Amino acid sequence: MRYMATYDLMETIRNTNQWMGASALAMASYPVFSLMPNPMLEWAAAWGEVTERTFQRMVVKPDWGIRTFTCEDGKDHLVNIETVVEGAFGDLLHFNVAGRETQPRKILLVAPMSGHYATLLRSTVKSLIVNCEVYITDWHNARDIPVSEGKFDVEDYTLYLVDFMKELGPDTHVIAVCQPAPLTLAATAYLAEEDPEAQPRSLTLIGGPIDPNASATDVTDFGHRVTMGQLEEMMIQRVGFKYPGVGRMVYPGLLQLASFMSMNGERHSQAFQDQISRVTRGEASEHDAHNRFYDEYLAVMDMPAEFYLSTVERIFKNGEIAGNEFVVNGRKVDIGKITTVAVKTVEGAKDDITAPGQCVAALDLCTGLPDSKKASHVEPEAGHYGIFAGKSWRNNIRPLVLEFIDANAEAPKKTRKPANKNAAA
Repeated sequence: MRYMATYDLMETIRNTNQWMGASALAMASYPVFSLMPNPMLEWAAAWGEVTERTFQRMVVKPDWGIRTFTCEDGKDHLVNIETVVEGAFGDLLHFNVAGRETQPRKILLVAPMSGHYATLLRSTVKSLIVNCEVYITDWHNARDIPVSEGKFDVEDYTLYLVDFMKELGPDTHVIAVCQPAPLTLAATAYLAEEDPEAQPRSLTLIGGPIDPNASATDVTDFGHRVTMGQLEEMMIQRVGFKYPGVGRMVYPGLLQLASFMSMNGERHSQAFQDQISRVTRGEASEHDAHNRFYDEYLAVMDMPAEFYLSTVERIFKNGEIAGNEFVVNGRKVDIGKITTVAVKTVEGAKDDITAPGQCVAALDLCTGLPDSKKASHVEPEAGHYGIFAGKSWRNNIRPLVLEFIDANAEAPKKTRKPANKNAAA
């Protein structure tokens, strides 16, 4: 599998399907065919429209689509998306609402690097931008990163987070969603030893696999069942000649998408059949529910091979975070060193990806943190997506998280060292 020809073959298949869709749409839409109305031509045009859009979205980075925001003054203010820190593998972005006073809450959203772009958290950003200064990690597509930029594994990811936290300063509140939760916890512990003054005020971990073995799911079972050699052989490929990252070892986005969709194949198949029918009847639109969901869901990115493999091996198989044995740059990171950062965990009772019990394990690891600075919440009836972007997030979880942030907004009081009675002697 680790050949550029394999990567290019997948891209060729995708490109061919996009071309076939465009061709069917164009041919079935010729005005001359209107002289002899035929339902099959209408269906062919609808099939072509849906097919072209579907396969075209797979290689497009979605737009944030957050252009204006109505503030308390009743006016629409432009939202400028500014790059605060630029890195080869990811940037730190700021959603700056022009003309609005700086909000007291400064939030760093740590987006997953797990197949989809940071825009997957678009609704989360929209809900927080109302009364917060929102920053987010924007990870790059590995296919666009030249080999000369080197590797990027879980340790590099952790150090990126350390740099982002240092940049934003100690009055920051960090919210990590899903996959980055264990590494964000490690980055905070890393700062606790290296630069305590740069630690954030609070850390909220949402549906993250801190201890994957605390509660089994299909994801954890797969991680234990497959060997690292099998993963490397089946999942890893070299970027083909079409992109700047040619030759880089990656876990291709198209392969990830195939895995995602196979888990609920019948449901996805029915969704596309229904959409074709709606287009045929003239009931579909550019931004209908189907297109809004699949424009985001189909947009996938390649992951650096070393990041994917080290995540499976070190976080899931070896449980280095769960066992407090994680090492960064040759130095063991002790999560027990976190003593001032308030930590909250959020889980969904019906989360089938990160089951309840996996995330709350973080609180037991924070042995140096008083109970008054620990909190947890399990949202009833909520699945994985709902705890950070659905109705459960909007109605229940977001208010709880903001309440937790406000309760820990003040800088921790410094403990004075006892005076040296012999100093004056």
